[in-house]
Amino acid sequence: MIFAANFKTNHTRSSTRRYLDIFDQRIAAKKREDRVYLFPPATALDHYQGDFTLGAQNAYPVKNGAFTGEIGVEQLEEFAIRTILIGHSERRELLGESQEKVAEKFTFFKAEGFEIIYCIGEPLEVRQAGDEAVHAYLLAQFEGIDTTYEKLIVAYEPIWAIGTGRSATTEEIASTHQALRKIVQCP
Repeated sequence: MIFAANFKTNHTRSSTRRYLDIFDQRIAAKKREDRVYLFPPATALDHYQGDFTLGAQNAYPVKNGAFTGEIGVEQLEEFAIRTILIGHSERRELLGESQEKVAEKFTFFKAEGFEIIYCIGEPLEVRQAGDEAVHAYLLAQFEGIDTTYEKLIVAYEPIWAIGTGRSATTEEIASTHQALRKIVQCP
């Protein structure tokens, strides 16, 4: 299994340390082959220790430079971060990241050798249009993405299930995974 915790804009360095004190006790029972990832906000990045991989929620596709408010590879290297989320629905929907920009980030971080957790998902109106619409919508999110990249993990998160009280059914998940398996062989 792969477990990932995206803190979004929650937690500071001190609250992340408190979280990890409890978290470490809970993941002690995980299976050896299970993989655990934590994605704190950029302001809470630090040199944390534990049986998990620390990743970045976002970064600008540069080593460093004049990009106000962004972080680059140089800042991630300070914390030995080699894993990044790319394509998260909030960045697409709320911040207007286009598929072209998402693909640009993917290509850059792939060239840098990062492990990429690539996020895809569909809004409620697409889900309500049926499986064919969902599959077309999701597959379009792979434009410009190397689905054979050996350090790629795809994270499917139905946008409509975030905070709405509605959960995806087993049938919806199975149908979506079956469609994705036609083009993606990674975890």
